[in-house]
Amino acid sequence: MKKGRWSLQLTIMLLVCGVVAFSLFITDILVSRTTADIIQKREGEKAQSIGRTVAMTPVVIQALSQQQPNNGVQRFASQIKKTTGVEFIVVMDNKGIRLSHPDPRKIGKKFVGGDQKAVLRGKEHISISKGTLGTSLRSFTPVYDEKGKQVGAVSVGISLEKVHVAVARSRSNIYTGTLVGILVGVIGAVLLARYIKKILFGLEPAQISKVLEERSAILQSAHEGIIAVDQHSTITLVNRAAAKILSKAGVDHTNFIGKKIDDIIPGSNLKNILVHGQEELGTEQDVKGIVLVVNRVPIIVKGQIVGALSTFRDKTEIHQMAVQLTGVRLYADALRAQSHEFMNKLHVILGMVHMKKYDQLDLYINELADHRKNETNFITKMIKDPVLAGFLTGKLSYAREEGVKMTIKMEYPLPPPSDTDVTHELITIIGNLIENAVDALNGHAIKRIEVEFDYADEILSVDVTDNGSGITKEQLNHIFQKGYSTKGENRGIGLYLVQQSLDKLNGEIEISSTKGQGTRIAIYVPYIAKEISDE
Repeated sequence: MKKGRWSLQLTIMLLVCGVVAFSLFITDILVSRTTADIIQKREGEKAQSIGRTVAMTPVVIQALSQQQPNNGVQRFASQIKKTTGVEFIVVMDNKGIRLSHPDPRKIGKKFVGGDQKAVLRGKEHISISKGTLGTSLRSFTPVYDEKGKQVGAVSVGISLEKVHVAVARSRSNIYTGTLVGILVGVIGAVLLARYIKKILFGLEPAQISKVLEERSAILQSAHEGIIAVDQHSTITLVNRAAAKILSKAGVDHTNFIGKKIDDIIPGSNLKNILVHGQEELGTEQDVKGIVLVVNRVPIIVKGQIVGALSTFRDKTEIHQMAVQLTGVRLYADALRAQSHEFMNKLHVILGMVHMKKYDQLDLYINELADHRKNETNFITKMIKDPVLAGFLTGKLSYAREEGVKMTIKMEYPLPPPSDTDVTHELITIIGNLIENAVDALNGHAIKRIEVEFDYADEILSVDVTDNGSGITKEQLNHIFQKGYSTKGENRGIGLYLVQQSLDKLNGEIEISSTKGQGTRIAIYVPYIAKEISDE
């Protein structure tokens, strides 16, 4: 976690508490406003109901119809006020003159507030206004006589302080609920944060992101195929190498995730791994003709099997890489050919000695020595790189062993390269081209291979020509594909390696071939010669 950045636990706590507090705050505002409206409406309806009752009382109607003061109205209004607990009950005539009031001194005077005008025109309503008794919630009800003529009005007032007290009482309950909600939210946030922190093994988001990126990079860069399944044998992970190997076996790899492993790779045996938890290492499995070397291991978390993992590689690829990569097999073949040829010559010499054919023996050894000397002298004179020269000498012996007449041509000496890696790549390229040419001559009475070197302007060209069976146009489209071969199974790696080495050297290749008439393959690679001192 970076310095100064909040932890995941603190972030979750603050977020949850903030959400809860904000939600309760909005709820408080809405509920408080609604509660205030309801209480105000209820008090208004109460005042209006009292006003209607007073307006229908005979004593009030009679007093207003006679348009003269009547102590009975004052007594009646005071009694109703005391019984209902309202702030005031005022009876007024059509001119707004009071016939009753909590303060007897106000009787006979005009109603104050200005909101009585509407009721004097016969309109019943509720308002909030300030009068002689302060600001209050007022209900106005018109009074009609027996003939339906308006003779006055009744105003019932309820102090707003009572309304505010009722609202405050309701709000106190809301505030209590809000505080309890916040407290529960805080406790829940703490528990949630601790739980999430626990299941994430105490890692922060930045650390989780880094681990995920590293895990993905490792899995996708691995050369081995990797497939993971959960406890229900459902595929949860497939890396690029696995998809490539399975596609080579003809398995549809477009959508592995979520499928059962046995639907993709029958006989994978991962179900047994999930049941028994015993790992299987170095086992072989045939997937539609592709033999895989497979390792299967259970995934165990806290003592329980939660999944299984299978890693695998193509057995054919492993075998071919073991014997062909880095040119080791080419060196070994060259040494084997020289040793075999040398043993054959020794057997000839030994036979002549036993037969005491000394004259013929002398002639044979001289011819052999001259031939070897000329051949070796030419190669060492023209090829200044001793590794490449020794390699070509061995290839000449290998060709003779196979009954092939191989000639090496070049007009100008080839200096050693400034980079020794170039030599190793050239050995891979030339060795595979010569071997392919030798293979193409199988079954031919006359077997000839010509290898021609040309070096100029820091470009080395090598032509390998044979009089073999040739290559068809259809084959030319596939010969550089790994595993493609017209010579049988477990082949098709040579030209693939040639292309790989050419790519490393930024070289090019040209192939011209006629079926039944032979093949010519030319390669062109940048070749910077090593500077040789004059000492």
